[in-house]
Amino acid sequence: MPINYSDHQLKLSLKSSTVLVVDDQLLSLIVLKKILSEHFNVITAGSGEEAIEICNVDVPDIVLLDINMGGMSGIETCLKLKNNTETQDTPVIFVTSFENEEEECWEAGAVDFIKKPIKTETLFRRVRAHITLKLQHDLLNQKVFLDDLTQVFNRRYFDAHFNKMERSALREKVDYALLLIDIDYFKQYNDIYGHVQGDKVLNLVAQTITNSLQRPADFVARYGGEEFVVVLPHTSTEGAICVADKIKKNIIDLKILHEYSEYGFVTISIGGSTLQPYESNKNTLQIADEKMYESKMLGRNKVCF
Repeated sequence: MPINYSDHQLKLSLKSSTVLVVDDQLLSLIVLKKILSEHFNVITAGSGEEAIEICNVDVPDIVLLDINMGGMSGIETCLKLKNNTETQDTPVIFVTSFENEEEECWEAGAVDFIKKPIKTETLFRRVRAHITLKLQHDLLNQKVFLDDLTQVFNRRYFDAHFNKMERSALREKVDYALLLIDIDYFKQYNDIYGHVQGDKVLNLVAQTITNSLQRPADFVARYGGEEFVVVLPHTSTEGAICVADKIKKNIIDLKILHEYSEYGFVTISIGGSTLQPYESNKNTLQIADEKMYESKMLGRNKVCF
């Protein structure tokens, strides 16, 4: 079912959408960028290899791809994008002057193709149409993957992205960290103050964790009940401990009264683990869970890595 944006929302979203234009001819890059820059954020690449490097760092909303390039061809570039879990859903439009390559474009995974010489209005309208579809798809996914109560990502989102993130970290040879967070004595809090107030605490804790994260790639998901999981890409153990300490302090600073707790306020216990590609250990989630249990055993309101 299509999702309706307001005209204002759509214009803002389109203007901030990123179009990657890939062509080994400088003149073509200049022309395409000039046509599209008025409406979108446009970046360029002079080869298929460069396009792949750009997408590995920051995935664009759509790719315009010349089919005939020196080095890696447009078809090869598209196939690489479609075989990468990070970019497989990014729409690709081929720009070509050859009639007989249409079938090959579809088979490579393209959503459309535009024939040279380029007609300005045709180019703009097709790019806008496919970005709009992608925005609708992204918004629908966001709704499916949001926890109704806390408005952070849900367990389904974490499960869908966990293996992908781990493979990405291994491929890029970078660390990433995982934090498992549990609200201390939450059952007792519900018993004393009631489930309505307990729901308010869950929501407040979720938003506080979210506000404690600094980078767009960091995210929190409700793992289940009163548990949350935080994912920190490109983060060392030392960096993750700093984030965990900040989250713990920010929860304490809320000063939510909890008469059952020895601290007098709502606190959290955090367990963390870091995936380090050069080590054999890959059980980040299991280790984070064990460390969270350890922080409980040490008296709660602790961070254990």
